[in-house]
Amino acid sequence: MKKLLIFLFVVSIFNISKAQQLSDVIEEALLSNPKIQAFELKYQVAKEKVNEANTLPNTQLGVGYFASEPETRTGAQRFKISIKQMLPSFGVISARENYINSLADAVYEDVTLEKRKLIVSVSQSYYNLYTITEKQAILNDNIKLLKTYEELALTSVEVDKASAVDVLRLQMRQNELEQLKQVLEQNYLAELTTFNKLLNRDKTTEVIITNKLDIPLESELINSDNLALHPELLKYDKLYISVEQSELLNQKESNPMLGFGLDYIAVSERPNMDFSDNGKDILMPMLSVSIPIFNNKYKSISKQNELKQQKILVQKESRLNKLETLLDKAIKNSNSARISYNTQTKNLKQAKDAESILVKSYETGTIDFNDVLDVQELQLKFQMNQIDSVKKYYLQRTIINYLTK
Repeated sequence: MKKLLIFLFVVSIFNISKAQQLSDVIEEALLSNPKIQAFELKYQVAKEKVNEANTLPNTQLGVGYFASEPETRTGAQRFKISIKQMLPSFGVISARENYINSLADAVYEDVTLEKRKLIVSVSQSYYNLYTITEKQAILNDNIKLLKTYEELALTSVEVDKASAVDVLRLQMRQNELEQLKQVLEQNYLAELTTFNKLLNRDKTTEVIITNKLDIPLESELINSDNLALHPELLKYDKLYISVEQSELLNQKESNPMLGFGLDYIAVSERPNMDFSDNGKDILMPMLSVSIPIFNNKYKSISKQNELKQQKILVQKESRLNKLETLLDKAIKNSNSARISYNTQTKNLKQAKDAESILVKSYETGTIDFNDVLDVQELQLKFQMNQIDSVKKYYLQRTIINYLTK
């Protein structure tokens, strides 16, 4: 007995360790899902581009050798070395950094959005697994009920109060439910693969769902104003800001650029001559200015930025309309799921009352096994519909949370 208790304790601990809450698996998915990791790396790349923007134009270095040495008063020129550095106008580098940062902010909203989408996918798959598990349990209960009625039918056949046909019909109904169980088992395995791959783990990892889901009696409060803070809409705001920063950068880049340089020319001494500057090398500082006289490029970019901003505003308005429609539809569908659930609960209670009447009828010897099958079929239908209502409600709540949380 002691060993048996220890064994049962170990088994219970094992089962508890494998049972997972939805919040736990969501947290695991956010940490391990490859798609999320890819978007986070994309964001890191976008942030790293700020360092790329904080640079000056390439320094130009040139070396020239005089194949035919030109003679000057101080001697023949042998070779020339020149160096030149262009400097952007004041504020260009900081404007470029602000522009890159604004693009990174837009990418960050992509990361947030993908995390929300992953939460939706994990939640929906979790509720699908719960639904299949609950339906399997319902089928097991109904099969046991039919076996009980089959035993009653066999007893009635012995006393000529039922026919063998009644027994066969009860057995055929059991076969149908067994078939449904097998189909649900395949559906469960397929959904289990989907669920585990969202968490980036082996597809055969078992998931034990122990929580019983019920629909709340009253609707939960929904703050529709939070829809304005949805990442899909915030991304349009960030893109709009990035275009503003792009225009500021464009204005800065349209200003003249200054360049500083230095030329060095090596000069050979003139032979058989003696004067103060004989063979003196030449050192020539230089200053250059790059002026965008033909600035149609910058005017065109300004016009493009203006059109981009208009496009972003229109896209945001269109997306807001779709999200508001989606939210309203999810709210209405969750309400209809509650109505359906309450109706199925009432019907199920009446079906169980009818079942009790049939059992009492057996005691008086007046049971009709055709009525037994009809009531059992109705009871199974109401139970399945009830589970589907629960699933529909929580799937719609997932969409609502995606839009407003």
